[in-house]
Amino acid sequence: MRNRKLLLALALALFVPFSLFAEDWVIPRTTYYITSDQQKFPDFPAPPAAGSRADLLDLAVLKSWQRKRTPEQCAKANAAAHAGYEEFFGDISPFPEPLPEAAAVIFRRVKTETDGAAADIKEMFKRPRPFLRDASLEPCLGRLGGLSYPSGHATISRLFALMLADLAPSRKKEFFARADQAALDRVIGGVHHPSDIEAGKKLADRLYKVYRKSPVFKADMETLRALLVKEGAAR
Repeated sequence: MRNRKLLLALALALFVPFSLFAEDWVIPRTTYYITSDQQKFPDFPAPPAAGSRADLLDLAVLKSWQRKRTPEQCAKANAAAHAGYEEFFGDISPFPEPLPEAAAVIFRRVKTETDGAAADIKEMFKRPRPFLRDASLEPCLGRLGGLSYPSGHATISRLFALMLADLAPSRKKEFFARADQAALDRVIGGVHHPSDIEAGKKLADRLYKVYRKSPVFKADMETLRALLVKEGAAR
């Protein structure tokens, strides 16, 4: 009897941690800048229907990247796994090094709120990751949990690029090119369909229009503006 209880306790000890972490993450919803209603987009376009021409093209692009991607490309994509500001823009940031804490706090706030808005749309459509839909796909970024549409990485990298473009407009093309590459890395890595990426960019554009009307967001943008490296100054 005692041995049986011991075995049961051991089984529970092994099972509980696994069950607690079965989900990759829990995404908080915040309303620091805009209300929960402002974060909802019930008219957001749906992903391509399974088996449609657009959907099959999505899968064909993923298979093409799977054949030609390099270990270096996979490593680069994996380096931005946490989708933080410095992971995306650290080497081309218009702020001093190291990133001032006041700026880091703002970018973390923006990311948290943006992630929540993207998660709501993911829940609305519940599109599975591509490797769960096609057994021939093997992601080099790992078999991540979570839903696929829209891409959170594409959303937040684009949102950051929009902010930077407003703060340093002469470098707009550079920031958007970096955001586009960060988004494409998720396709190269096999964890998102191309249409997930495009949806993420659309969501960022729509969210940014709402953020820009927020007095709190405007104040944070002015804080960031004051922290910029002066033009011509060495970083």
